[in-house]
Amino acid sequence: MVTNVFQSWSCSRFLLLCAALAAPAAAQPAPEALDVLPVQGNVYMIAGAGGNIAVQIGESGVLVVDTGLAGRSDAVIAAIRKLSNKPLQYIVNTHFHPDHTGGNAAIRQAGTTITGANVTGNLTDAHDGAAILAHENVLNRMSAPTGKVSPTPPEAWPTDTYVSGEKEVFFNEEPVQIIYQKAAHTDGDSIVFFRHSDVIATGDIFVTTSFPFIDVDHGGSIQGELDALNHLLDMAIPKHEEEGGTYLIPGHGRICDEADLLEYRDMVTIVRDRVQDAIKRGLTLDQVKEAGLTKDYDARYDTKTGIGSASTFLEGVYKSLSKKK
Repeated sequence: MVTNVFQSWSCSRFLLLCAALAAPAAAQPAPEALDVLPVQGNVYMIAGAGGNIAVQIGESGVLVVDTGLAGRSDAVIAAIRKLSNKPLQYIVNTHFHPDHTGGNAAIRQAGTTITGANVTGNLTDAHDGAAILAHENVLNRMSAPTGKVSPTPPEAWPTDTYVSGEKEVFFNEEPVQIIYQKAAHTDGDSIVFFRHSDVIATGDIFVTTSFPFIDVDHGGSIQGELDALNHLLDMAIPKHEEEGGTYLIPGHGRICDEADLLEYRDMVTIVRDRVQDAIKRGLTLDQVKEAGLTKDYDARYDTKTGIGSASTFLEGVYKSLSKKK
């Protein structure tokens, strides 16, 4: 009796195993489609490739701000080509993080330099592909000192950098300002202002999907973050009833206007002041994290884990303020 039951069970299991082996392998889920949204004027936003990508199009060609993750480059190029078949001439990087620069090499190779913007002397192939513009510290972070291995390949590095202030490009009959924000999210942040379209690409200085990431290890600071947010507020001009007017493309999240930016700036200021008070009272970092200093904002901004979490934000603010002190 026991033997018959065992034989029956073994036979059934064998048949199930054979059926499983004969079945086709489960299909891998397709990557999420990219969202391509008109913003204003000549500017569009591509979302879903990592960090948001701004695309300016016109008769002269295509300019993009940031390039997303490396693995989404083909999809990004296809999305750009649906917007314009003109030459892709400029890439601007708002900072060095790979969710904004990972596609540099592939997207640069898909472009071409007609205007002679590539002037960096140490890249032998600088005349090939689109020009990559960024603050000098982005190049420093993506490259490496002589004799060291760089974290990114040379073809992904910026080909034209600036040191302070701003860099200006006149493209598609529009002034484009690339403006340095000192020691904000990182030490190499730029915001990109399309003056005729009245659109600003903010990079990760401003996001709508999480708390800010103050990358203290790479030159970021809470005061620089607030200075940059206040600079953006000075630049953004709302239309009537405080709606519309200047539109902002955040590093992650939805298209915004000045009212959204103002709310975010106020949140960052309030949390900064709370942490500053906690430091004056002698609280440790662990005590600050346990004190609920972001509780009234957690439902909206806390990602629970990772760089957008309340814990990481508080740690960045605490370290930044302690370092300054």
